[in-house]
Amino acid sequence: MIFKWFNKSKTDYPDFWIDYLEHFKNIKKTPIQDTRFVAFDTETTGFDQKEDRVLSIGAVAFTGKTIPINDSLELYLEQEVFNPDTVEIHELMKSSAFDKISELEAIKTFLGYIKNDVLIAHHANFDKGMINEILSRHDLGKLKNKFIDTGVLFTKSKHVIYRENLKPHYSLDDLCKELNVPKVDRHTASGDALITAVIFLKILSRLDKRKHLQWEYLLKR
Repeated sequence: MIFKWFNKSKTDYPDFWIDYLEHFKNIKKTPIQDTRFVAFDTETTGFDQKEDRVLSIGAVAFTGKTIPINDSLELYLEQEVFNPDTVEIHELMKSSAFDKISELEAIKTFLGYIKNDVLIAHHANFDKGMINEILSRHDLGKLKNKFIDTGVLFTKSKHVIYRENLKPHYSLDDLCKELNVPKVDRHTASGDALITAVIFLKILSRLDKRKHLQWEYLLKR
């Protein structure tokens, strides 16, 4: 598979992948307040990035301090892999009434939505890995976007925000409690994406008040 990827010419890739890559040419550094961020979440059949599959993708985009609900994305994918044990969490049945699209159409729509924006996710390595596995199954490369993990950001920022030692790791529910964020539509991709976006903005606001808001700090792992 590795050799196949390197041997492909630009003309062998689908137009949507070429269009996605074009967004990363000659990127100019933008002030944080003028940057379009995309918070996203995936609901999956399980936690094995190789064997499990994405059931749904939810995303919200925002610039500045407000989140326009009309700039959002919600996708439900056709399911070949199904794990009934996870239904209690995400409530997405194989025969559910949601309009579903193919995995390929979903990744095409998702890439067109995120372009070269900075991506926000909680436990971002998992969601990033699930998307990259979709790309790999269709002989494409990996996501090129910069990522910010809200869990990592809060953990490294807690001494700035609270100036005291708290827990070493935080779930999304933990951060909702710490930052007083309502858990609306929890465990749906779109709901968790919106919660993640609100959490991110609350962390940014507290960092900004303490003169600690710079790109170098946000992107440092």
